[in-house]
Amino acid sequence: MGSDGADAFADKVENDKKADVRFDPAPGRVSLQVWAQEWLERRVIGESTRRNYGGFIQNHLVPRLGRKMLAGLARRDFEEFAKELHSSGAGSAVSTINDRLVMVAAMLEVAVVEKRIPHNPARGVRVSRAAPCAVDEDEIPTLGEVDLIAEHIAPQYRLAVYLQSGTGQRPSEALAFSTECRRSGFVRVRWQVSAKAHRGDCHTIIVPLKHRTEGEYRDVPAAPFVEQEIDGHLSRWAPVPVAFTGLRGRRRRLEVFFSPRQRGKGVMPTASTFGYHFKKACVAAGVVDVDGKAKYTPGSLRHFFASTALANGVPIREVSRWLSVISRSRRQWTSTGT
Repeated sequence: MGSDGADAFADKVENDKKADVRFDPAPGRVSLQVWAQEWLERRVIGESTRRNYGGFIQNHLVPRLGRKMLAGLARRDFEEFAKELHSSGAGSAVSTINDRLVMVAAMLEVAVVEKRIPHNPARGVRVSRAAPCAVDEDEIPTLGEVDLIAEHIAPQYRLAVYLQSGTGQRPSEALAFSTECRRSGFVRVRWQVSAKAHRGDCHTIIVPLKHRTEGEYRDVPAAPFVEQEIDGHLSRWAPVPVAFTGLRGRRRRLEVFFSPRQRGKGVMPTASTFGYHFKKACVAAGVVDVDGKAKYTPGSLRHFFASTALANGVPIREVSRWLSVISRSRRQWTSTGT
């Protein structure tokens, strides 16, 4: 149900109250913990989104409000919940906290639709901030640092560094790079590696892009140095055929650039695998913070791509399209949502 539909339903409930229409409280006598689990099981969402939602529910929502009955929840409960999340940090940025609050509101909106509660106490609860939060320039590597990381990372992952810094791909997207991605003057980003791809029992090792359905893709211009890095990779490692089952049940096959050559390493490297090698490369290259730890994360390479493109006059809407950023005011970049 969209916001207009939710508001219409809320108006109906208010009118029913004025007309003295009785609301049965019995369906609302279920704990938020039980309802959250039921709601999550019914959602048709990607595995990474399900994992993120589930982690938030178990680590934050349930400990604070899980025992309360739906019928006993009040707006103040969620305002205090949001305040606690923000003050404690919860390991998340304001935008991430607000994303999760939207999820909680959606969860309770379903309870309203199913007449378990008369209104949604979490609707509109957000953590505010004084100004939009841009990426800290200190979190963006220089070209020299990108090259240093590429020189010190395990050789088979060198290309992944330049696919991220040169075409704005996420780690999981770069690791799914295949022969079909390379086009004349650009790369086509269509797939990403599943977070569970390292497991032997994983059948969906390659999945659609984040926030996209199967078959959707984006095209990003490839600079000459990216083309050179692709050629350099192919001169050492031939693409490896990987068969997988798409979300629609169709069997597919890709000739991927990144696949373990050693036994016992799993089917495909994941973003976690790359993250380990990335941090190791940063330390080896001396790209570290005051504590001697890796100065950047793999996500910093996307920031490098975006900042470089913007600094060279590429319109922000075009950059956002290349990055496949959803158009939301709480995102770091404004986008067409393509």
